Amino acid sequence: MPETAPPPLAGELLGQYTPGTPEWEAARAGLCVTATEIAAIVGLSPWQSRFSLWHKKASLPTPPFEATPEMEWGTRLEDAIATKWADSHLDYLPCPTGTWQHSERTWQRATPDRLIHPNPHDVLTPTGPVAIFEAKTAATADGWGPSGSDEVPVHYRCQVTWQQDTLGLFAPAHLAVLIGGSDYREYVIEYHEADARLLRSAAEEFLASVRDGVRPPIDDSEVTYRTVKAQPAGRDDVDVEIPAELGDRYLDAVEQHRIAEAAKRQAAAEVLDQIGTGYRAVTAGRRIAYRTVRDGRTHSLTPYRQKDAA
Repeated sequence: MPETAPPPLAGELLGQYTPGTPEWEAARAGLCVTATEIAAIVGLSPWQSRFSLWHKKASLPTPPFEATPEMEWGTRLEDAIATKWADSHLDYLPCPTGTWQHSERTWQRATPDRLIHPNPHDVLTPTGPVAIFEAKTAATADGWGPSGSDEVPVHYRCQVTWQQDTLGLFAPAHLAVLIGGSDYREYVIEYHEADARLLRSAAEEFLASVRDGVRPPIDDSEVTYRTVKAQPAGRDDVDVEIPAELGDRYLDAVEQHRIAEAAKRQAAAEVLDQIGTGYRAVTAGRRIAYRTVRDGRTHSLTPYRQKDAA
């Protein structure tokens, strides 16, 4: 943490809004880029695609937002994670904040989970926020390095860099995560101007594409597929000619999917036959899949992810 008074922030506080309210939506709407959106622009978000975000910014139809249980519990546990961090950093307090925008680049916005302030019990410490704090939850440790490192999933690194750059709060940011409900870890993320410039450039190019009506190409993500489905309204009883290459590629993908599904079904049946009344299938000590049971009979066979199977 810095020992001297921080310079004036480059960000301006727009307000403190409750997520999901009209005021919160308005602060994130239009031709601006928030910290949770920048990863989608550079193709690194697990939740949004560049295609889906483009349609949102262009005020075109997008799939309805559906809060997942993971999102709900992430919100519910935010205070607990921040309190845990404060218990180990007694000279500082992670305080709730609101939505900020850069004072010059007003399209650049961010809503950090907390801003770290000096604890008022230490009168020698300068007042004002000194760093950004983020609280996260995760089901597994995929992408998370050891506590004390800076190894966090890349989309969170993009988010934190964007927050630091928006507020002009360049001190190392602090991120704490609760993995699987009991594995608590802390990380420190340095600000890198070169990374921030790359994100800024990508955001400006993206916003220009929205203004110019230049839609991104369709990618293979689920959210892009749902965005395409949300576009047309109604149905006309007409035939629409499509390129022969696209038609062949679609039919080939359908056939390959059918073949893959059949192969998976057969392999799963053979694995279950081998397991019998057991729980896990292993090969030379490596976990392959596990069997779930309902009402005394097999319900499903679920593969272990490679990292979890070790």
